[in-house]
Amino acid sequence: MIRIEEAQARIFALKAPVAVETVSLLDATGRWAAEDILALRTQPARDLSAMDGYAVRFADGTGPWRVIGESAAGSQFVGTIGKGEALRIFTGAVVPDGADSIIIQEDVQRDGDVISLTGDAPAKIGQHVRRQGADFRQGMTLITKGAELHARHIALAAMAGHGVLAVRRRLKVAIVSTGDELVAPGQPCADDQIPSSNDVMLAAMLRSMPVDVTVVPAVTDDLDTLKAQFARLSDQDIIVTTGGASVGDHDLIVPALQAAGGEIDFWKIAMRPGKPVIAGTIGQAVVLGLPGNPVSAFVTAMLLLLPLIRHLGGASELLPKRLTAILGADLPDNGPRTDHLRARLDGGVVAPVGANDSAMLAALSISNALIIRDINNGALTRGDEVPYYVLPG
Repeated sequence: MIRIEEAQARIFALKAPVAVETVSLLDATGRWAAEDILALRTQPARDLSAMDGYAVRFADGTGPWRVIGESAAGSQFVGTIGKGEALRIFTGAVVPDGADSIIIQEDVQRDGDVISLTGDAPAKIGQHVRRQGADFRQGMTLITKGAELHARHIALAAMAGHGVLAVRRRLKVAIVSTGDELVAPGQPCADDQIPSSNDVMLAAMLRSMPVDVTVVPAVTDDLDTLKAQFARLSDQDIIVTTGGASVGDHDLIVPALQAAGGEIDFWKIAMRPGKPVIAGTIGQAVVLGLPGNPVSAFVTAMLLLLPLIRHLGGASELLPKRLTAILGADLPDNGPRTDHLRARLDGGVVAPVGANDSAMLAALSISNALIIRDINNGALTRGDEVPYYVLPG
């Protein structure tokens, strides 16, 4: 068995990030920047008014001022403000040359073309002026390569002058559940059968990621059938299987992958849940064989599949953040595998939830964290600090 950290590194080494393409801003959402995104323009391009009011030369005194024109957003005043002059101005409008401050409209009284100060004067020269370049200047790096592009980044890129962005192409991921006992969700289920939950769970985990998912109907435990599926899906970026990864007579992922011409990189990780994980390649695809028990499939997908997708998509941060909280219950010694306990985080305190059984989904459904127990970690008592991961979704 290898440690999970080695398994992650070896999975990343199986395939380089996919090709770069240039797409619209909306299509870039949810992907990772393939290059640094620089400002193509300065924002604001000129000094702008932050309020409705009057632009004046406040350095010359407190008025009165004669109004000589108007400036609105998208329709700027052409000219210069001199001593004793003012310009009616609206939020977002360009501040004219010669003006140094904005007096808000509530603080003046207007009589014809003359305004007088009736309220508070600007607290300082430059009051209510958004200075040129206060947000960013042309040539600045605004978003670094590998950053995940959310709505706020898309807005920034648009304001910076971009209409398209360079990102990695969408990934192709096939999900294959194996087992004679599986039936489709919602279909009648005999006592010796179970609904197929892993495929829909994994597809749901990938729903918000830049991937095109193919969910293959559950495959029976038949060597030739599995071999044919591996061959058929070898043009995918990732083939994810669940079940059939252990050492029983019906665990056929390893022999089927090898029979189809694939190669095994490693098999078995020193982690719980999720020991019988397989990683390899066939054709263009990285093959990730996850355990069949649903909690094991969830945890290994969180720690191996999602980081692999981030790697292939060009992300700079691949692994979930390891955080710390106060432990809410005593825990015994941990053994020779890294353990991940379903847990509930509340108010900075994290405590295990339910029995530590990799087939039981109810406890997972109410969990929002995984407590991490490193290999051969000693006993912990309530109140100790403990590392944890936040569950995705």
